[in-house]
Amino acid sequence: MTSSQSPLLENATRDLACFAAELRYEDIPAEVVERMKTSLLDSIGCCLYGATLPWTQRLQDMVEAEQAAPMAGLWGSGKKTSIANAVLVNSTAGHAFELDDIHKESIVHAGSIAVPVALAYAEHDANWTGQDLIASLVAGYEVGTRVGNAATMSLFYRGFHPQGTSGTFVAVASAGKALGLDADRMQHALGIAGSQAGGLMAAQEGAMVKRFHAGRAAQSGVYSAELAKRDFTGIPDVLEARYGGYLTAYSDKPNAARLTDGLSTTWETAKVGYKPHASVTSIHSALDALKHIMRAQALKADDIALIRVGVSHMTYVHCAWEYKAQGVTAAQMNLYYGLAVIAHDGEAFVDQYDEKRLADPALLDLIKRTKAYEDAEIEAMGPPFRHAATVTVKTRDGREFTHRILNRRGSPENPISADDVEYKFRNVVRSCLPPQKIELLVELCKRLDTLSNLEELVSILSAPRA
Repeated sequence: MTSSQSPLLENATRDLACFAAELRYEDIPAEVVERMKTSLLDSIGCCLYGATLPWTQRLQDMVEAEQAAPMAGLWGSGKKTSIANAVLVNSTAGHAFELDDIHKESIVHAGSIAVPVALAYAEHDANWTGQDLIASLVAGYEVGTRVGNAATMSLFYRGFHPQGTSGTFVAVASAGKALGLDADRMQHALGIAGSQAGGLMAAQEGAMVKRFHAGRAAQSGVYSAELAKRDFTGIPDVLEARYGGYLTAYSDKPNAARLTDGLSTTWETAKVGYKPHASVTSIHSALDALKHIMRAQALKADDIALIRVGVSHMTYVHCAWEYKAQGVTAAQMNLYYGLAVIAHDGEAFVDQYDEKRLADPALLDLIKRTKAYEDAEIEAMGPPFRHAATVTVKTRDGREFTHRILNRRGSPENPISADDVEYKFRNVVRSCLPPQKIELLVELCKRLDTLSNLEELVSILSAPRA
């Protein structure tokens, strides 16, 4: 295969670069502005809580040892480092506990990348308005999710993690917008970023490094934009190149048309959803279906003889592997563990993924009585229903109950409200911030589009934890 072959989609990289470089706040629909205000609050909560976790703190220890120029805050610490190192830590924190927002088609958690990148530049420049922040976020969300859409599920099936691969394009577009790159330099920034994309899905089975994929994507995006600002060149057709381009390298079945379908008229940012459970999105419908049966029939975990759960091929491959107590990451990615904590606790949130629970004999006992299978009816519905689940519970006294959920709670098809996200935010950060700061952050995010500066917002994030 040679680079002389016709591109997958003529000028796709150039067109996305022009969109990101020329995007103005005034171009953004009101619905998208409101979504970004909600995503900002949700992402801040994920980052602040994630910064308290051991994998983030180990990374921060390394960054602090480098003693880089103090340009942007390491959230929750009162300390500063370079912009690239700040986003490495803060974005790792954002993806540190499987709580960050999710764009369904692309499988990208854009908030944990775009929010730390944009706010690092806002802190450094000190002259941003809330509208400036929204424009930088939307540039990242739109470009990164469109790249993920075009890569299709094939990228995931090949074993790449969309957060570390397509997520790099979220970061570079947000950073490029923050730096005011023109269309030509933005195109080169995308071309640099494509060569830095990486992240392997085997990390889900116990490794800390899965969290790091978001941080590394953010840092790579910052490096790419900063290099392009200095006229360092990248692959100008990085997305559409037939040989060695992003889509052909990472995907067996790319759909290049999804890069620019409805660009400037159909906003992928408006399709972002939120997580009510602290686990991989793919199992949320199964968790809620079991929760529905347990509540409707007043069942307790000890009443259950057998749980059968039918899921898509993607969810089966992604989450239905044999559970072993080998770390928080593995528990959060595993279907069987999630169902067990729902049956026992009625929820799958922060406390359920505490290290002390991972080998709980009661949970392990129920896991032995839980079976997953690929549901042919769900699989036939196609990728839009890959998160669907059919759950059947058989009780010890011979009763049987079945419930199916096609669209997970928190998805665009079955959304949770901004009030629900606020409730989640307060629960996530209650151990990180005093109540008055929590309420102030909620208020600042609600008024983001009217803020003349971001000093108060940044100061709360950067201050040391109480």
